[in-house]
Amino acid sequence: SKPNKPQACHFHSIVPMASRSVRKQQKEVSADASDAKVQSDDEEEEVSYQDISKLQDLGINMGDINKLKSGGCFTVASVLMRTKKDLCAIKGISEAKVEKILEAASKLKCASFMTGSECLEKRKEVIKVTTGSKALDDLLGGGIETMSITEVFGEFRTGKTQLCHTMCVTSQLPLDMKGGNGKVAYIDTEGTFRPERIGPIGEAAANHH
Repeated sequence: SKPNKPQACHFHSIVPMASRSVRKQQKEVSADASDAKVQSDDEEEEVSYQDISKLQDLGINMGDINKLKSGGCFTVASVLMRTKKDLCAIKGISEAKVEKILEAASKLKCASFMTGSECLEKRKEVIKVTTGSKALDDLLGGGIETMSITEVFGEFRTGKTQLCHTMCVTSQLPLDMKGGNGKVAYIDTEGTFRPERIGPIGEAAANHH
């Protein structure tokens, strides 16, 4: 039999989702806990991208927008990140149209670029979610950061999947339990997710506190 290859686990959708809920809670620190929960559930989720169709509001016709989509541009950011040469290569998009499209796209506030001061303010919203291990939290400076992607890699059977399962629980714990007070989306590409593990991890976290 072939030896098992090292696997990697990605928290692409686990911790970052928690940060949105946390930011909402931080704005309502003085509110009653139950009221804060209702508001958190009902409040509309923050959209982190702008659909390319918004260019229509700035004078770009839908025909050209559809051509951009056929060339793989679906967000305003994707247009701004392309070179003029790449955009001109899209069928039906002339150099003159590219200039007009880029001018319109630059008028829309996009998450692609920000000043250092804006970045500093945004970093203040970052929280550290516990891994369930104090020693590991200390090594990571407090835990797994929200608003970012954390990759875990290592040899077979070193605890990567267990850590992912634990983060499913800790990401949903309240802030006073070093959690993210959020929700979790687990994207399983290897068939290793075991929902029966979540219950015992949750019970252990509750008993620990």
